[in-house]
Amino acid sequence: MASTAHLGYKSLVIPSHSHLFPRKSVSKDYSFVDVASIILSRQIEATDRPNIVLIVADDYGFHDIGYHGSKIKTPTLDKLAGEGVKLEKYYVQPICTPTRSQLMTGRYQIHTGLQHGVIQPAVPNCLPLDEVTLPQKLKECGYATHMVGKWHLGFYTEACVPNKRGFDSFFGYYVGAENYFTHIRQNGLDLRNNFNVATEYNNTYSTVLFAEKANAVINAHNKSQSLFLYVPFQAVHGPLEVPASYAEPYKSIYPNDKSRQTYAGMVTCMDEAIGNITNTLKTTGLYNNTVIIFSTDNGGAVTRGANNWPLRGWKNTLWEGGVRAVGFVHSPLLPMQVQGTINNELIHVSDWFPTIVEGLAQGDTKGTKPLDGYNVWPCISKNDASPRKEILHNIDPLIIIPGTQWKNSSFDVQINAALRSGDWKILTGVQGSVDWVVPPDSGITPIQPVVVKNQVLFLFNVTADPSEHTDLSGKYPKVVDMMLEKLANYNKTAVPCQFPAPDQSSANPKLHGGAWGPWQ
Repeated sequence: MASTAHLGYKSLVIPSHSHLFPRKSVSKDYSFVDVASIILSRQIEATDRPNIVLIVADDYGFHDIGYHGSKIKTPTLDKLAGEGVKLEKYYVQPICTPTRSQLMTGRYQIHTGLQHGVIQPAVPNCLPLDEVTLPQKLKECGYATHMVGKWHLGFYTEACVPNKRGFDSFFGYYVGAENYFTHIRQNGLDLRNNFNVATEYNNTYSTVLFAEKANAVINAHNKSQSLFLYVPFQAVHGPLEVPASYAEPYKSIYPNDKSRQTYAGMVTCMDEAIGNITNTLKTTGLYNNTVIIFSTDNGGAVTRGANNWPLRGWKNTLWEGGVRAVGFVHSPLLPMQVQGTINNELIHVSDWFPTIVEGLAQGDTKGTKPLDGYNVWPCISKNDASPRKEILHNIDPLIIIPGTQWKNSSFDVQINAALRSGDWKILTGVQGSVDWVVPPDSGITPIQPVVVKNQVLFLFNVTADPSEHTDLSGKYPKVVDMMLEKLANYNKTAVPCQFPAPDQSSANPKLHGGAWGPWQ
């Protein structure tokens, strides 16, 4: 728990920004803890708006953090989460682009046309240009907005790139899955310093590089202005690459799994990088007025060293292992009564848009298209009930899994889709053979799922059965009917899926100085 010794509260000037952390009335028999909570809650009132550092890990497995029982060493993340609020019923999307689109807009992917797949390098597509982004709204609130890391929301035309979508500065890459040292994807360099191709970082490991660039932003920041720093790491997405010193300690822990050794080293390197960013916040004096948000973008890729135990499934599936995420909020501004706690309220990645804009930045969401996210700051900072009761995990009309239809359904259950409503979760258009992958060298015997021929619809009570062991579709047909009707209603609001064919000839990096970049 954070110490109050550094606050210097004798000289605090208290303007009225109490909606962020509402003041509590203090009776004559108040305790020391109550007083400390009031002091901490008022610290945010000493400046106009808090700094916000939003960190995203790529393809990070649910099991692969210390406080979820992993053997992988994550001391920084464990400490930050342990002193903050762990979000244990927190959900994202099963792959990169959809999660990032919802993070930037607060809107479901069925409402932006990004229902299917990710944006590949040569595809002329991007986050729709008429969508208002998170950094654009924060600039309206007076924030300096900076991004370091992975974009993956399209770049075929210059209007799509981060510098044109609300960020004052950008250092990072447009696509994904490139070499960590050379920063080359296929036949093109993918690394930018704002609009310029960054050619001077060959052999600099991206996790270390991005931490250095994030630290440079923090060190150069004018403290008279609130800071929004978005740091979506390349780690721990494939390819599996890390300096040897990070993988070495895991050879004895995972002696039979070289992929796991490398992946674990990548996690530890990322943990160290986040520690370096946190230390820079402290040495510059920004930490005391900063909120750090940590999220994964999807479930771990089990074929590339990650693990999501005890959840079923993995990246690119709608099972819990693909969509339930590691997430937490850390800040000395959090009231002491929630520091070091676990939050089990339903929260989704789309909620960060209104939560950051309204709950933290004191702004509003006027001018956006209708949001699917909720302001969950009272839920996080005061342990209030979440306003969210449902999560549409996705409806992808381009993925059809042939199977048995559901009688009298207004929704085609062969379409790949999933919906969480209260305790219930329904999946359609999915393979029942998706299983549970145990942690390497754990000694646990893997469970084999019961597979019913042609079954493509499953129903679970995910509160009672978070690992999705027991299909209840046959036992509760009326619940299935209700959930399918909800899916049908969501589907009526969907915009056409935008998934154009690649433009390999025009996008070819050989035509653009050997680098990936806008070609239209």
